[in-house]
Amino acid sequence: MSRITRGVAALAAAVLALTACGGGDDDPLSGTGSSGDAIVIGGADFPESGLIGEIYAQALEAKDIKVERKFGIGSREVYYKQVESGAIQVFPEYNGALLAFIDKDNAASTSEEVNKALTEKLPAQLGILTSAPAENKDSLAVTAATAQKHNLKSIEDLKSVASTFVVGGPPEFKTRKQGLVGLKDVYGLEFKSFKSLDTAGPITVSNLTGGQIQAANLFSTDASIKKNNFVALADPKNVFGAQNVTPLINKGRVSTDAQSALNAVSAKLTTTALQDMNTDMADNKTDPAAAAKKWLSANGLS
Repeated sequence: MSRITRGVAALAAAVLALTACGGGDDDPLSGTGSSGDAIVIGGADFPESGLIGEIYAQALEAKDIKVERKFGIGSREVYYKQVESGAIQVFPEYNGALLAFIDKDNAASTSEEVNKALTEKLPAQLGILTSAPAENKDSLAVTAATAQKHNLKSIEDLKSVASTFVVGGPPEFKTRKQGLVGLKDVYGLEFKSFKSLDTAGPITVSNLTGGQIQAANLFSTDASIKKNNFVALADPKNVFGAQNVTPLINKGRVSTDAQSALNAVSAKLTTTALQDMNTDMADNKTDPAAAAKKWLSANGLS
């Protein structure tokens, strides 16, 4: 299972019913593609993907571009082929996860490196547009009290206290490069111990708030970060590779005007904005379309 799919699992469980589904069909891929000259925008089967897809759709509609929504699609293996074939023309992707799907051994980690590799590796008919600053990626989070006590802003700041910290996260965090292995190799951090918990879910959150662990592997757009006033520590050495929200397009099917509208979204979409919208959907049961409309209006894109 991909990092992004796992990373939104907890949120998906809470608000899956709110995910927008195109066409009203149980199968989002039923039918033969767009009706007329509409651009078909896809979305994966977790709320954040449907939200971003809705943002893209409404941004295009604000420019009088017809769209058709096909949200709630399952795995990357399925929807990537749909974009490749032209049945779907625009899909909200995460650049690092997309590169890992296309070239699993590629070592690119920064946004620039990842996008350069994608440009080289994608088939001729596919392309990526401007990546947003917004990322849904692994992070190492601490409570606000812990951050204040030890003056923690960056993972680098953990050097003097790591030996006293218990870190919590999913079992694989202990053995992967984007986990304790990378934190040791890149930052020289050796923690007191590791506690195997769930994947950025309620067990991890309760352990962090309760003090059973002092740092947790959470995801950067997770609603629990804002809700609990956690501090996601900066990662200046890129142990956790780039996962910028990036439109994947079928180049022959998306006009210059449409591309410009999508790039305008990317220019303003931040991790904090996604986190706020995810929190609104999870806590207030706000529909993704309403959350998207509010954000677009606030940013002058509707």
